[in-house]
Amino acid sequence: MAPQSEIDSSRTEYALMAIKTLHTAIWALMVACILAIPWAAGARRFRLAAGLSAIVWLECGVLGMNRGRCPITDVAARHTSDREPNFDIFLPVWLARWNKEIFGTLFVMGELAAFVLWLGQKS
Repeated sequence: MAPQSEIDSSRTEYALMAIKTLHTAIWALMVACILAIPWAAGARRFRLAAGLSAIVWLECGVLGMNRGRCPITDVAARHTSDREPNFDIFLPVWLARWNKEIFGTLFVMGELAAFVLWLGQKS
């Protein structure tokens, strides 16, 4: 039988892998929404664009209520002492480090594009 410390270590590693997998899946969904907003608006599917925007704005609210941090990061932090930018998600370090800046900019640009296209179809 394995010593208790090995069992605890295995459980911790498994928990961290599960958290990272969940976090990465949610991140991918959010990125898909961000990238789909201007596409939906360009296709004149403004209700879809609005729904995608609402999903991203909901995530922004969650981040805002948690002082700019994803709550999943806090859960992952309980399972490791690692604090690299990607300790809680399966992303390259550079992308994890600049994630909010990159996708925040794309989100704002997509929202502006959708708004301009929406205004253009109204006139």
